[in-house]
Amino acid sequence: MTRSFLRDDDLTPGEQAEVLALAAELKAAPYDHKPLAGPRTVAMVFDKPTLRTQASFAAGIAELGGNAMLVDGLLAGIGKRESVADVARVLGRQASQIVWRTFAQSDLDEMAALSGVPVINALTDEFHPCQLLADLLTIAEHKGALAGLSVAFVGDAACNMGNSWALAGATAGMHVRFGCPDGYAPDAEVVAVAEAIGAGGSITVTADPHTAVDGADVVVTDTWISMGKEDEAAARRTVFGPYSVTPELVARAAADAIVLHCLPAYRGSEIAAEVIDGPQSVVWDEAENRRHVQKAVMSWLHSHVGESV
Repeated sequence: MTRSFLRDDDLTPGEQAEVLALAAELKAAPYDHKPLAGPRTVAMVFDKPTLRTQASFAAGIAELGGNAMLVDGLLAGIGKRESVADVARVLGRQASQIVWRTFAQSDLDEMAALSGVPVINALTDEFHPCQLLADLLTIAEHKGALAGLSVAFVGDAACNMGNSWALAGATAGMHVRFGCPDGYAPDAEVVAVAEAIGAGGSITVTADPHTAVDGADVVVTDTWISMGKEDEAAARRTVFGPYSVTPELVARAAADAIVLHCLPAYRGSEIAAEVIDGPQSVVWDEAENRRHVQKAVMSWLHSHVGESV
């Protein structure tokens, strides 16, 4: 199977650093690198709502000299009207790469196994690796080297962002502290994989948001009500209320701490308006950086076509 980017630990520590360095290079000179000239087509498949993912991939593909082919997942009926296997074999003959934002990680794995071209995870229920590369690039821009920095992830860590922060943070040699209610930690098997990466980082899980944030270099949060959890909204607001990223909580972090949120954000819930719109927030840099890191991933995978996992 050719190289794909399906989860954060598909990149070794060295490869992650290489992709981030390439992203910084592409950001500095966004129109100088055209590996998809031809233009080569990249299929963008969306089964879930999207704003930043669609916009950043479409813009990035164009800047790389390629053609972004939008495939509406609802119209295609992947897994219903047509099997994942059949869609993989069709798209693999029409596109040089496939970007898929979907539900089950197992479907993404099947697409990668059968399409014959690189597949990029644009979000699944389990992982959000492109977002994590954007987060890491943003942190590097504001903090310099990543290794050794402490990151506090506060709120619902039992989600794709929690899992990806465990893997990507460990790969970067960072100390990731999850402050979350009991029962809302990242997947235990994912944490075990993260702890085994051996790049000098660490994973800590605590139910106390103050312990997670104290002295942190970076404070991260995400919505409490992820896609598919809308019917749990009232109960979740009660459970996560003490984990809101308020000015008082951020004040416990390092004086020069920065705040990240992958968006969409709900001011007054997981994060206060004064924080996300305040001077320590770097969320707009973070949103822009989706384009640059995704360009780096597409370029990197293009240069590794023919290599097998």
